[in-house]
Amino acid sequence: TNAITFGLWFWNVDRGGPARRLERNPPPPDFLFPQWSDPSAAEPGWRPRLFDYMYVAATNAIAFSPTDTLPLTRLAKQLMLAEAVISVGTVLLVIARSVNIFK
Repeated sequence: TNAITFGLWFWNVDRGGPARRLERNPPPPDFLFPQWSDPSAAEPGWRPRLFDYMYVAATNAIAFSPTDTLPLTRLAKQLMLAEAVISVGTVLLVIARSVNIFK
């Protein structure tokens, strides 16, 4: 649920949302995808799609930090921080509950 929620949120926030990204002059990106750093590693005309944002959210939730896609704006950093804190909190609650069950 955490990864899906934040993946959709990242997708909706980056560069003003999906509709604004398709405009002629979209706002600057909120996330730096590795395909933009090395265009030779991507297909021509590559742009992030929903799955790319879901991947960012899943790796952030699991690693508690950005992996290959960097947040560039404060909003992106705040969202990634919130997701990591929620993930850590969830893991700690599950561990605490598990320990409590075995007592």
